[in-house]
Amino acid sequence: MDDRPSVRADAMKGGAHAAGAHDVEAYDPETARLGLWAFLATEVLLFGGLFTAYIVFRLKYPQMFHDDHLKLDRVLGAANTVVLICSSLTVALGIAAIRKGRQGLLRLFLSITIVLAAVFLGIKYFEWTEKFAHGLYPSTDIFFSLYFMMTGLHGIHVFAGMLILGTMVVLAGRGTFSESYHTPVEVSGLYWHFVDLVWIYLFPLFYLIG
Repeated sequence: MDDRPSVRADAMKGGAHAAGAHDVEAYDPETARLGLWAFLATEVLLFGGLFTAYIVFRLKYPQMFHDDHLKLDRVLGAANTVVLICSSLTVALGIAAIRKGRQGLLRLFLSITIVLAAVFLGIKYFEWTEKFAHGLYPSTDIFFSLYFMMTGLHGIHVFAGMLILGTMVVLAGRGTFSESYHTPVEVSGLYWHFVDLVWIYLFPLFYLIG
């Protein structure tokens, strides 16, 4: 019997295996992390400009900022802070889980993170509608202009983070990640921690500093 087709098939399988191994070896997770850090640097510049504007106008209109910050709901702001801190914890737990190859736990913790993000946006929506009901708009004065602009921009980042983490959940459900390959999850986690960190600065600036 001519076994040349079998030999050719084995050669093709070996070639495919070698190509796959080559792809794995060529993949550099540090490149992905570097790309994210470059992106986060642009985000720091964006929010840094807004924080600078806040400081400049606060020094120029101290009484306005003092009076207006009393109109914000500290309880809701503190609740949102707790929610985001908890979401950072669940992201970290998810990353720790996939480093051990536990995709089920990864999906669980990232799903919890997405729910917490939705809670954050729900609280923020309630807070905004309350301000509108009391006649407070971005055009009211410079304080509320900065408040709505900065918290709104942050909210957009939270929503984007939900989409990113949702994608990670779907990919994890397909068995994409493993103990040896989980860089996209780690990169997504870095982005989420950045989003949380921005709020850690926004909360005291608008709600606590009188």
